[in-house]
Amino acid sequence: MMKSIKIVALLFIFVAMASCSDKQRNPRVQYMPDMYVSVPYKTDGSNGLNGTPVNSRPVAGTIPRGGHPAYDIPNTIEGYDKAKAEVKNPLEASEENLANGKKTYEIYCATCHGKKGDGNGYLAQAEKFNGIPNYKDRDINAGSIYHVIMHGKNLMGSHSGQLTYKERWQVVHYVEKLRADLLK
Repeated sequence: MMKSIKIVALLFIFVAMASCSDKQRNPRVQYMPDMYVSVPYKTDGSNGLNGTPVNSRPVAGTIPRGGHPAYDIPNTIEGYDKAKAEVKNPLEASEENLANGKKTYEIYCATCHGKKGDGNGYLAQAEKFNGIPNYKDRDINAGSIYHVIMHGKNLMGSHSGQLTYKERWQVVHYVEKLRADLLK
């Protein structure tokens, strides 16, 4: 019995000494140093990383690395007309862009506009929506199509959140192809 008490006492002393060692308080390697030592920022944004303000707006006319120009044409009749007159497709009408445009169109657009662009998609056939336009009946071009994808029109909502910049322009190419096929 006395021997077990001595063992417990020695074990207690060993644990107490180990817990007070310097290794516990000053680890030599930090797994995630940002969690231990955070970079202080002022809440007003005046002192960001390297002294740059963190809440400043980008310089006018610049595009972030890997980004695309902002689409700042308003969702108005005048904006639609401006897009129709000024906005051009930056992608070339290659086979790859048309194929990707077709794939994206069939996912997001064909349910209403139909696979041929004739306004006879599944939702039109099921009479869920009436008045879905046929592309051959519309005076559209790349700028007006892109504007409608970005802002929507009438019952059609915006699809800018579902499609990336490149996908939008690929769909524009494909819609122009469908319209040309319908006009033949």
